[in-house]
Amino acid sequence: MTLIDALAPDTLRDLQGQDAAWIIEPLSPLSGGRANHVWRVGNRVLKRTRPDAATPLFPNDPLAEAQALRLFAPEGLAPELRAISGEWLLIDHLPGAIWGQSPNQDPAPVARALGRLHRLTLRDGFRPLPNGTAALRRDAVRVAGGQPTPPLPDVPDLPPVRPCAVHADAVPGNIIVAPKGVMLIDWQCPGLGDPAEDLATFLSPAMQWLYTGRTLSPDQRERFLNAYPDHATVARFQALEPLYAWRMTAHCTYRAAQGDPDYAQALQQMA
Repeated sequence: MTLIDALAPDTLRDLQGQDAAWIIEPLSPLSGGRANHVWRVGNRVLKRTRPDAATPLFPNDPLAEAQALRLFAPEGLAPELRAISGEWLLIDHLPGAIWGQSPNQDPAPVARALGRLHRLTLRDGFRPLPNGTAALRRDAVRVAGGQPTPPLPDVPDLPPVRPCAVHADAVPGNIIVAPKGVMLIDWQCPGLGDPAEDLATFLSPAMQWLYTGRTLSPDQRERFLNAYPDHATVARFQALEPLYAWRMTAHCTYRAAQGDPDYAQALQQMA
């Protein structure tokens, strides 16, 4: 099957008008993502965003992704965007491997790449993320959506920090170990907020299990935190980690209630 077979004529013309070299290439489905449809087509990746795949914790916005790619590809943190038409995006294919495919893989390069991202201060353009203990507590309750939950954990009352660029979905499946270093894909829910958000997502036992089939070892966790370049952010994450974990448990409970058995098993990793 080629793109001519897969796309509506108007969408095909729109994408081809922005980037024409790939149209006759065959489509090959790509695995790894849990929310959207993704294909390899020559040296491009064709992605179709599914609005119905958004969750209270993870939005699914193709316009936000397009903006993130334009901003972060020049920084060596994301692939190049070549075209966008509605929910369809055409992106450079990154050679390399998804992080976590081998046991005991070193997470230090991931920590350093996230540190590079978090040094980028943006004034606006992305959704605001919860920043500070009070805001994170409110967001956790929002994600839970009234479903039965244990009491919120007690964590220190920390004030907001200066917002920075946050990927907000830094799971192993969205991290590519490319020849030029670690790069991030699937930018459909970026935000401006506390960099501890990305540390919490990457280190989440549930997210590691969902994408690699295992959780991080204590040594891998220590290597990640030691490699992250800002010690104040690490200390902040460690103080807020029980609340981030509570929110992730609420997210997994929501997905399990929607009928996804993988998330029901992921909940066991959060115990």
